Parts: sequence; structure tokens; C-alpha cells
Amino acid sequence: MKTIGLIGGMSWQSSAEYYRIINELVAKKKGGQHSCQCIMYSVDLDPILILRDLGEWGKLTDLMTDAAKRLEKSGADFLVICSNTMHKTVKEIQDCINIPILDIVDALVSSIKEKGLKRVGLLGTKFTMEEDFYIDRLKNQGLEVKIPEIYDRTFIHNVIYNELDFHILKQSSKNRFIQIIEKLGSNGVEGIILGCTEIPLLIKQEDTSLLLFDTTMIHATSAVDLALKES
Repeated sequence: MKTIGLIGGMSWQSSAEYYRIINELVAKKKGGQHSCQCIMYSVDLDPILILRDLGEWGKLTDLMTDAAKRLEKSGADFLVICSNTMHKTVKEIQDCINIPILDIVDALVSSIKEKGLKRVGLLGTKFTMEEDFYIDRLKNQGLEVKIPEIYDRTFIHNVIYNELDFHILKQSSKNRFIQIIEKLGSNGVEGIILGCTEIPLLIKQEDTSLLLFDTTMIHATSAVDLALKES
């Protein structure tokens, strides 16, 4: 079994989900009392959020690269960044380390194509929904991507920052998310990307008839597949 290096803390709530999912899947696949071989380096989220809001992506890349190097030095065989938004820094990090990064977007694209979908809606932080680093990669794989209207994007971003990052799960926020999802569905999307690792804490598949792509689950599952893959 390969050792998974997890860059967590963005937020710790979703990082805990990664740890839970990965261990449950390893136990399911290997049986008995098996659990994953992993190392987690959990960053301090508050300064990261401040730097993101200031647009200080160079400093953010330095922080993430430092975390990646610590995990590589500790014996990780590959890395998992437990955040969609921070994949904006993935190329720069990969250039500075000698072990591979399991990219969340690559895992997501594989999952969407496996289902045969072409038109998807994207929910996430404002960075993920509005900047090119995420959407362009989906479009380059032949997918049509739609995002919510600007006032809905603002609502989603604020719920992530001010509620989900604190593990506050409000029914009113859940209802609004469902309305946004249904609105995207009425505009022709076939599935919805939960493109922030905190959103699956609030929104579940049973909340909508549209197919949901839970990036936390997809990424964690891909990590287990790679960890258990024969060399």
C-alpha cells in the first residue's frame, strides 16, 4: 500500500471527511482491520483565507509548497490537496517536488465522463466558480460548464466561508442551495459539481434528482485506488 500525503485544514471539517472516507474504503477493499497508510499536514486556515481574499496567490503557493515538501520528506508516495480552490496552485507545487499530486480536477473529469454527461453546473467558492484555473480545464475536456448567477455565487461563497467552514449547517442555506441547483437544472445541466469540499457536508444526493459529483468523495476514492494499485 502506498502512503498518501494529505494537505488538509482547508477546512479541517472536510479534511476529516477525507480521512474517514479513505479509511472506510481501504477497509472495504482489503477487509479485516485494514486502514490507510497516510500522513496529513494540516495548515492554519485563517491566514489562507485572508491571503485568498487579498489575491496573494504567490504567498499561498509558498505555503502550499512548504506543506507538500514536508509530506514528501515524511515519506508520502503521492499528495492529495484536500481543497478545490487551492488546486489553483497545483502546477507550481508539482514543479517543486518529486512525488506526484493526485489532481482533483482529473479525478472529477473521469467521473463525469464515466457517467456520459456533457453539461454540468459548478458550485464552489467564488474563485473556483469564476476563475479560469478550474473551469477551463473542464471545458478543455469537452464539458459545457454553467455557473449560478452572480447573486447566487455570492450566497454560495458566503455560506462556505461563514457557515460550512465552522461546521454550521443551516436548513435555510440548504434550501437555497437546492433552489440554485434546480435553477441550473432548468437551464439544461445534467449534473452538478459540488466543487468545494465543504459543500457535501450540507448537500446530499437525496436532496435533488440531478446527479451530484461530490468532489470530496471522488478525490478520496481516487486516492485509495492509487494507494492500492499494484506497482
